Amino acid sequence: MKNTIMEKLIQKYYQKLGRIQTGNVRSLMDEIDWSNRFIGIKGARGAGKTTLLFQYILVKQLPTSKTLYVSLDDLYFTENNLYDLTEQFVNEGGKHLLVDEVHRYDNWSSELKNIYDDFPGLQVVFTGSSLIHIEKARGDLSRRAVVYELHGLSFREFLAFNEIHNFEKITMEDLLTRHVEIARSIVGKIKPLAYFKEYLVYGYYPYFLENKNVYQQKLMETILIAMSTDLPPTYNLSYASIEKLKQLLYILAESVPFKPNITKLSERVGVSRNSLLDFMRYLEELRIVKRLYADTKGIGLLQKPEKLYLYHPNISYALSYQDADMGSIRESFFINQLSVHCPVEYSAVGDFRIGRHLFEIGGRSKSQKQIDQEQNAYIVADNIEIGFKNKIPLWLFGFTY
Repeated sequence: MKNTIMEKLIQKYYQKLGRIQTGNVRSLMDEIDWSNRFIGIKGARGAGKTTLLFQYILVKQLPTSKTLYVSLDDLYFTENNLYDLTEQFVNEGGKHLLVDEVHRYDNWSSELKNIYDDFPGLQVVFTGSSLIHIEKARGDLSRRAVVYELHGLSFREFLAFNEIHNFEKITMEDLLTRHVEIARSIVGKIKPLAYFKEYLVYGYYPYFLENKNVYQQKLMETILIAMSTDLPPTYNLSYASIEKLKQLLYILAESVPFKPNITKLSERVGVSRNSLLDFMRYLEELRIVKRLYADTKGIGLLQKPEKLYLYHPNISYALSYQDADMGSIRESFFINQLSVHCPVEYSAVGDFRIGRHLFEIGGRSKSQKQIDQEQNAYIVADNIEIGFKNKIPLWLFGFTY
């Protein structure tokens, strides 16, 4: 019986593997150290974690007979446990176990920890669509698992997935010092502004390739599912609390960038100050909003953020019942792309600070007025192809990952 069940799981694995293409591979593939024996990949729903697992098998040419992919939302796991399946797999010569949707399985972190400890010849790679569950389990796994985050597509990756052109990543140092040269090289191959507006509307998650016309509807549904299913079991939230959270998101969507008055906002939503700050944290953990602080060092759970943004521009178009504010869109894009590799801080002078560098975001005619007395300060301008001196095109910041 066990062999029959194993054969069914293997058949499902082979069928899914046969549908995977390796034409478009996320840059995270090259950043993960696949020699580690215990790897976690976290990311928001729809980021492409399942595809990355299968592409790992194909790109790294793992022996398919010694590799097993399982999704823990499979009905098999309603009456069977992962540990027993793993033991059988290892006894039959298995070397690589790829475990998807771990948050759908009770006590997943404990079982994975035991699997890692008990089967030293086995590599385990696991993914979870709920970043919250991954983060809460990291205490158990921190000494064992190396955890990476799969973000949504950068503008650079969007161009590759659309088969426009494959460009190399740009380091922050090169972008600041050689942006004119780099932009001229890119503009010599494509017209970036023609694609940039499309990216802002629907380009962050790879499922835009399935149907661009329903992308925003699917994004909205994904957000609501994440709020309704990922949060309650983790934070013991009631249905009424989830409705309050949706109300907060609606307020933020119509107001971003939002400089929160916690007292007024908590009264409007009908929750306590501490509950409101928790709600903001939950929305960021789901990658729906981004909290910005003046100093990212030593941030406490109950510290008020200086500003709130939607996590990426696509959300503005999906949630807004009126025309999305272009200034907010630009700032959301900048924060989203740059915060992958470095903390972005709120600044009273200019808009944002990254390390010792100051950035002011605006349209093509944005002046130097607000930063003309500052050192290491830059204008980030939309609707220009090529910059000049300290004026850098906004779209170019989408090439940093």
